[in-house]
Amino acid sequence: MVAAGIVLHKVQEWTVFKEVNEIIIMVPALLGLKGNLEMTLAARLSTAANIGHMDRTKEAVSLILGNLVLVQCQGIVVGFLASLAGMAMGWAPVGKLHYDHGLLLCASAVVTASLASFALGVIMIVVILLSRKLNLNPDNVATPIAASLGDVTTLSLLAWIADVLFRDLENEQFTAHIIIGGYFLVLPIFLYMAWNNKHTVEVLQTGWTPVLMAMLISSGGGLIMDHAVEHFKGFTVFSPVMNGAGGNLVAIQASRMTTYLHSMTNSLLGTFPQGEDQVCMLPCAAICGGWKTCGSMPAPHAPISRILLVLLVPGQIIFVYTICVLNSDVMPTPLFLLAYTLASFCQVFLLLYLCQILVYWMWSRGSDP
Repeated sequence: MVAAGIVLHKVQEWTVFKEVNEIIIMVPALLGLKGNLEMTLAARLSTAANIGHMDRTKEAVSLILGNLVLVQCQGIVVGFLASLAGMAMGWAPVGKLHYDHGLLLCASAVVTASLASFALGVIMIVVILLSRKLNLNPDNVATPIAASLGDVTTLSLLAWIADVLFRDLENEQFTAHIIIGGYFLVLPIFLYMAWNNKHTVEVLQTGWTPVLMAMLISSGGGLIMDHAVEHFKGFTVFSPVMNGAGGNLVAIQASRMTTYLHSMTNSLLGTFPQGEDQVCMLPCAAICGGWKTCGSMPAPHAPISRILLVLLVPGQIIFVYTICVLNSDVMPTPLFLLAYTLASFCQVFLLLYLCQILVYWMWSRGSDP
């Protein structure tokens, strides 16, 4: 996350980022793919490994290949839609369309999403298989690795690909056209393969709504970021760290909660362990459950939530000062550090509470979180 912030702080000075402002709007949406696709893939495969679905070679191969193809489908579609959202948000206020910039945004977003999803997906698979051999819980290993590698990998790919395509378009070459056409030719093949895989057909049918909603929300964050960059020096270097810490910690919790529900109910969607069928609860019960002052209902996930919150504060302070050491242009004041840490704590507290409600709500409706 720190590396991603420093990379973003440096590349925003590149010509392509200055000439094509809409790239900044796309950054949160593409970085969000780490949580929407790669960390979801890690959670799916970790749960499958923990409940024994990867113990047989034939089933494991089918599960792995199906999921790699699935994230390619999702990456291509979401990358294309993220570029459209970036164009709309960037061009609507000025009422002006730029054809070449649109091609650059579309091609760079699709290639970045595809390559990042494939590379990180392969890494996740290797990590999960090694975790099983070493008798480690993949939930505690794969998801954090996906989180730590996702930001800097995606951002570096986006900056490099956008810079190459920008120079190609200046030379009136057709690289962007070929890339877009090629990906949309192979997309139906990937969709067909995912549809005919028993491990991914359900996700292919039902998994688009949360991914696309997350992409739209991230694009809105990109619009805010585009305006903030103009007014606040050093904003870009802290943005991936703030967003990444919350997403990473809560993704770990969501993965653990899903594995817990699968293991305690034998994967019977819609059924709950005894006494845990309440979906809506107060924040006190979700985060501080187990203490006498917060009620007597079971709260098996509250201790982990508290541990994650405790880890957050020193972690963010370390991240901030690491950024300062590596980038002398940025030096926060004590007031900034206090406000930053407080905002990060409130963000993760809220996300952990929403995670508790959403995971149990989706499970109650027969959908795998």
